[in-house]
Amino acid sequence: MPEIPTFARIPQETLDQLRDIGTATIAGALAKEGIRNPHMVGLLPFNPGKSLAGQAVTLQFMPKREDLHWGDEYAHAPERELHRKAIVAAAPGDVVVVDARGSMASGVFGEMMLTSYKAGGGEGLVIDGCIRDFPEVQQLDLGLWLRGVTPNFHTQTDIFPHAVNVPIACAGVFVVPGDVIVADDDGAVVVPAAMASDIADKASAKAEWEVFSRMKLEEGGALEKYYPLNDEARAEYEAWLKRLS
Repeated sequence: MPEIPTFARIPQETLDQLRDIGTATIAGALAKEGIRNPHMVGLLPFNPGKSLAGQAVTLQFMPKREDLHWGDEYAHAPERELHRKAIVAAAPGDVVVVDARGSMASGVFGEMMLTSYKAGGGEGLVIDGCIRDFPEVQQLDLGLWLRGVTPNFHTQTDIFPHAVNVPIACAGVFVVPGDVIVADDDGAVVVPAAMASDIADKASAKAEWEVFSRMKLEEGGALEKYYPLNDEARAEYEAWLKRLS
């Protein structure tokens, strides 16, 4: 088997900053930078309350062609099964992102694979498709953004794993290995790796003034003044920041 490609690492403090900001603010910041729709639409949080930001290890499924994959879960030696390779390639904190072609019939991973992923420091998965063994996987407390669940194993129906750490389309969004995946109860978004630091800074600035805006709106302040901040409100915000420092 060929070597699994690697990618450049982003500082953990940047990842932590993006996770704390959240997907809604990040999606808005990306839109202002020309990334029109970073949201992987249709993938729902199957473990509500979880949030994460990590770099993408990608897994690409393709339509099954019988001369390339016969469909038996254990037809090949384990070291040749590419869905295993994706789990092994994930460093602690990485997010496994899967183009399973939106299949609602094939379970990309089950309890055993995800137990190994969790033990290796995995925090969550984003799958344009399904997993299996959901009652057991729930106990692992991973973040899960999925289309659904199924009892079928990964090659039981009409798809098979074709490549690891290649560019993929996940729920209609282009994902390059090493891109940052930020996910929470609003869904999962893709931050291009080269933009991660800049987006973290710009989205953080918006998140900071929104704290002030929320406080003023809770006090009954005028929406048209405090969201977004007009010039008068901006001056109030700057004065508020100085009092806090």
